[in-house]
Amino acid sequence: MYINFFIFPIFAPVNLFLAILGGITLVLGVIGIFLPLLPTTPFLLLSAALWVNASPELYRWLICHPVLGEYIRNFREHRAIPLRVKIYSVSLVWLTIGYCIVAVVDAWWWAQLLMFALAVGITWHILSFKTLRK
Repeated sequence: MYINFFIFPIFAPVNLFLAILGGITLVLGVIGIFLPLLPTTPFLLLSAALWVNASPELYRWLICHPVLGEYIRNFREHRAIPLRVKIYSVSLVWLTIGYCIVAVVDAWWWAQLLMFALAVGITWHILSFKTLRK
């Protein structure tokens, strides 16, 4: 259940800020569909979380959207990630962070170690979710 804070004038600036922030994260999520380095689902989930109280109309639009809503519904209902997305995500993480370890921070062993730990953490987080089978 949501609380419509638009009836209280003092909360209107906060709701406007949250609605705008939700729009920004939505744009980043849509860009993430086409640009493999930006994560789509987390940005869409953040948009939904920001809009659930700030703008129920925008939240309903996002959840019912034929393309974008599927990302959110799959994650909310199943707490699972499709196998194709897992493989794609983990591969991109290791390719991009591996490149940074070898070519960007090759002079600093401590930075290489931190980036390696980051890649392991991201991989563990992605693989810790169930695999969605359709």
